[in-house]
Amino acid sequence: MTLCLDVGNTQIFGGVFSNEKLVTTFRKTSKTGSSSDEIALFLRSVLRENDIDPESIKQIAICSVVPDVVHSLRNACLKYFELSPFLLQPGIKTGLKIKYRNPVEVGADRIGNAIAATHLYPGKNLIVVDFGTANTFCAISSEKDYLGGIITAGLRISMEALELKTARLPTVEIVAPESIIGRTTVENIQSGLYYGTLSMIEGLVEKMSREAFKNEKPLVIGTGGFARLFEKSKIFDVILPNLILIGLNEALKMNK
Repeated sequence: MTLCLDVGNTQIFGGVFSNEKLVTTFRKTSKTGSSSDEIALFLRSVLRENDIDPESIKQIAICSVVPDVVHSLRNACLKYFELSPFLLQPGIKTGLKIKYRNPVEVGADRIGNAIAATHLYPGKNLIVVDFGTANTFCAISSEKDYLGGIITAGLRISMEALELKTARLPTVEIVAPESIIGRTTVENIQSGLYYGTLSMIEGLVEKMSREAFKNEKPLVIGTGGFARLFEKSKIFDVILPNLILIGLNEALKMNK
């Protein structure tokens, strides 16, 4: 079995593959300062709670946008699983041609998403929209050229900014309102968060398609924690919440 771990700014998103099938997923707050013992005890416990023997894990793959967590996570793998983890980082095989001016700048999570997308949909122009602490948009050509993309503030960051920087606006539940015109302060904020993000996605995807693919319609993939929120809007051709885990598993196989 293979344990895949995506360390984001807010959460660690993990999953286990058995014979290429994703058999379970889990999440944990990715706070810095966690010791290797704390991380390992969580991992072993969550595996057992999902009826997976920790001793059955034979490979571990990690991607991280939080460098401070990597050291503890690597030591947890070495001490408690007796495995040296594979780290998705610059210099590994990806199957992609990175067109960034400085390829080292591309986040590991974005590369992982691109690996998975090109594996699942070969020969297609792709736009991947990942809803995390930040929203990321990535354009990948049918020839596996990673063309670049866009980064915007995520939904939760936007909500927290309103709360912190205003005197009377409250924290709200992030939902998809039925009406764009809210009739309470809470509904106003919810509408702004949802429909503002929706309009942004529609506009940016259209402009990216025009610039990158000469108006040839790409396959648009949604992923990340809030992707399902926009399911009814039909802006995505497919929503794959586990895209990064698939990408990590594929990267590990490429670099054996």
